[in-house]
Amino acid sequence: METFALGVLFTVFMAFIFLGMPVSFAIGSAALLALLTLFNFDTAAMVVAMKIQNGLGSFALLAIPFFILAGALMNRGGIARRLVNLAQVIAGQLPGSLAHVNIVANMMFGSISGSAVASAAAVGSVMSPEQRKAGYDPAYSAAINASSCPTGLLIPPSNTMIIYSLSSGGVSVAALFLAGYLPGILMGLSVMCVAAIVAMRNNYPRRAAPSLKEVGKVTLDALPSLFLIVLVIGGITAGLFTATEASAIAVAYAFFLSVICYREIPLKEIPDVLLESAVTSSVALLLIAFSASMSWVMVNADLFELVSETLTQFSSNPIVIMLIINIILLIVGAFMDMTPAVLICTPVFLPIVTALGISPLHFGIVMIFNLCIGLITPPVGNALFVSCSVSGLRIHEIIRPMIPMYAMLFIALLLVTYIPDISLFLPRLFGLAP
Repeated sequence: METFALGVLFTVFMAFIFLGMPVSFAIGSAALLALLTLFNFDTAAMVVAMKIQNGLGSFALLAIPFFILAGALMNRGGIARRLVNLAQVIAGQLPGSLAHVNIVANMMFGSISGSAVASAAAVGSVMSPEQRKAGYDPAYSAAINASSCPTGLLIPPSNTMIIYSLSSGGVSVAALFLAGYLPGILMGLSVMCVAAIVAMRNNYPRRAAPSLKEVGKVTLDALPSLFLIVLVIGGITAGLFTATEASAIAVAYAFFLSVICYREIPLKEIPDVLLESAVTSSVALLLIAFSASMSWVMVNADLFELVSETLTQFSSNPIVIMLIINIILLIVGAFMDMTPAVLICTPVFLPIVTALGISPLHFGIVMIFNLCIGLITPPVGNALFVSCSVSGLRIHEIIRPMIPMYAMLFIALLLVTYIPDISLFLPRLFGLAP
């Protein structure tokens, strides 16, 4: 009966997704119908309701709407333009400088906003016209923007890391935040390698060297925005406040910066920002609530033992098993958004990798890296479609220049997977990982 329940769970879920039902309702409906194969309707409905309530019962979940609100304030607060100017100072002398500027700006803005889609839209809208004027291939420019915008989901603060912390049963959010820095930078550098090769082949121009006065002005203009990262991560790492408290501080700082300091957001627009954040937060929290019921079904139907037995039939070698899990996560990421993917896949794969002696902290970064690639992979790559929309191109036009970037991102993924110190170095340095 348990095996039949699992079959109902995943068949119904995929059928509802194919029919276009919102993911959260597809998860909840699939869980309810799967439970009906094990219990009567009253019991099944009660279990789903209880798990939905329990799924939202964590104090740490308050960090998600706060970080979303901080990101919304930053998105409208003129941060993208200032970070693009700073990126021009940092990467403007490299071959094909505008492509590198796009990548560096996405790394900075994505980490502050916490959204790959927002980064692709904000930075892409600034950089796409500039690259067209400089003679860059529009498809290549869109591919650069798409492949670099997910880097900010690995460079903290990151809502996805908070969700993984809750799904994993208590991996430290502070440790996850620190663990994401080097893999996020490596992800950006892998795209920059492709950009450098393409620039040399096509003789794309470099920017003129800025004067010291210009460097100072641009840096001072952007430092208040970057200080948000220092404030949040530094405070959490130093033990001054929790991730939830840090998210509230981030909102206060983003409000001060965008409304009072930069004056980019009039007070009359604040209700619109609050409404936008509330809608985004509701979607994320609804996914978390319904996913709790699906996770309960998977646990009680012994899915973890089934997956573990299936994987060990292929091999008992941790290297091979991690490669298989990576491939599965890449496929999942191509069809599912990050939040439900983390909520569904973490309880499935985490017991397997911990049994192999792999750190849950390290595996969390590997999972998020995989799902970041999924954001730019058809058919459901949201960040890829936003980059196409910003550039005015269709999806098939940018797939060809994306291919070498996919290859480099996969190489970077393998490095992060099989060299755990890339993820664990900083948490160990600060005493947050063994």
